[in-house]
Amino acid sequence: MATPEPLTLYTADGVRIDAGHTPSDGEVCFVLAHGFTCSWRQPALRRIAAALGRHGGVIGLDFRGHGRSGGHSTVGDREVLDIDAAVAAATRRGYGRIVLAGFSMGGAIVVRHAALHGGVDAVISVSAPARWYYRGTVPMRRVHWVIERRAGRMAVRLARGTRIAPKGWDPVPEAPHEVAGRIAPVPLLVVHGAADAFFPVEHGHQLYEAASDPKELWIEPSFGHAEVAAAPELIDRMAAWAMRVVSATPVPDAEPPQGRTRDQRTDLG
Repeated sequence: MATPEPLTLYTADGVRIDAGHTPSDGEVCFVLAHGFTCSWRQPALRRIAAALGRHGGVIGLDFRGHGRSGGHSTVGDREVLDIDAAVAAATRRGYGRIVLAGFSMGGAIVVRHAALHGGVDAVISVSAPARWYYRGTVPMRRVHWVIERRAGRMAVRLARGTRIAPKGWDPVPEAPHEVAGRIAPVPLLVVHGAADAFFPVEHGHQLYEAASDPKELWIEPSFGHAEVAAAPELIDRMAAWAMRVVSATPVPDAEPPQGRTRDQRTDLG
């Protein structure tokens, strides 16, 4: 497994983001977005990055409040700015096509980023919640205890190094299903496991149904939840899907979408 080039990125709101870049001679770069309490440096994410790296470049990042990044996690809200910093870093490195690949919380964030910020060529959302405040499973009730209680935030900081913002959302950000329709004409792939213990398959269906074409939905019969459960064969299929759809679409204009200010996002890598 290649050793990634270390990157230090800065978001439009001034948060320092730890990232790593595995280079490629091709035009495609995957931006890899992890789930809650995870890190791009963990073995499961490195394994996924290695699989994606057989198809293109990869930039993995630690969301704010996670791993070696600064700031505090907003659990899916302002993390779109973290993705934006990684997209800008990929563009500066000469990649012509950028694919977002997110898992669980990261899957929700890449949907929101593509809908609200644009500037990417394909989106893969894996094991993502379609809506906020879901408490229908035991694991998600535990997650909400961690996020909403002071004792829970302290526990996850000590156990996983994840720093969660103590104040809740105000205002509540748009849920993934509320904005998924804005991603088109960028292709969207929704992947969900029938054995997911956190979010049942209804979340995958809701996200897919809210999106506009071009879109695909894969319900994987034996797949559990997010990074740890993702087999190499599944990652290879997702990467092959991305390479196929980006090769079938025209090269986008060089200018960033209206409202983006890439000069605000820098990196020291």
